[in-house]
Amino acid sequence: MRRVRWTCPSCATVVATAYCPTCGERRLGPRDLRLRTLLHQAFHELTSVDGRLVRSLREVTLHPGALTLAYLQGRRRPFLGPLQLFFLANVAFFALQAVSGVRSFSTTLDSHLHHQDWSAVANVLVAQHLRASGQTIAEYAPVFDRTIALYAKSLIVLMVVPFALLVALLFGRRPLPTLVHATFALHTYVFLLMLLCVASIAAGVDRLVGGPALQSPAFDHTLSAVALLACAFYLHLAIARVYPGKWTWTALQALVLTLALALIFMGYRFVLLPITLWMT
Repeated sequence: MRRVRWTCPSCATVVATAYCPTCGERRLGPRDLRLRTLLHQAFHELTSVDGRLVRSLREVTLHPGALTLAYLQGRRRPFLGPLQLFFLANVAFFALQAVSGVRSFSTTLDSHLHHQDWSAVANVLVAQHLRASGQTIAEYAPVFDRTIALYAKSLIVLMVVPFALLVALLFGRRPLPTLVHATFALHTYVFLLMLLCVASIAAGVDRLVGGPALQSPAFDHTLSAVALLACAFYLHLAIARVYPGKWTWTALQALVLTLALALIFMGYRFVLLPITLWMT
């Protein structure tokens, strides 16, 4: 078969193979400029962030701890890296929140002032800010709400840090690299974000049919309780797989980490308050 010589459009190398040996560019054929080919490539890309995205999410949600263990053992090509998976889960979660209109991490100024455990502190901080800026609460509230929603998306990785430190503290005596504890923490938060996606869908459906959704304390508390139970069950299975030990110790460690998730969640929502006040 006679080989066709072609010039690579990316690096200008003249080659006679299907792929450029210098940069890896593929030679275009007549079919590559057809709409059918474009749709085929789009389908391949979606099913290929690679089947790796789907495969990684399946491992995280259905086999707690398995993805962390695979990363520890060096089986990394079939899956997305922990940071990449975390950021994709983050994007998916906040995209779903934008559609459903439900907020889990960002809290409106009105909620900070009147409906949170730290509302007394919030009133003092906001009053100081308004005096310094010369604004009224009506003028400042929309600015605050827009800004805190942005920071809630971009700073969410901050929650992983204290959780990873606690994991390292609990399991630091094991002969495991420190990176394993950080990976375990990231995969736990991927699961948590997927869990919150389900909660957002439930709240969004309730709002769609005219219900109060998260405005109802009973609905909010029920979702929170279910989420905490799911986290406790998930962590128990994940710890048993990554840090195997006695059942009683595993259950206690899962309980400690579940309570830590809840406290970090609340702490994150509070910390966003002074950050947003400072930045606006």
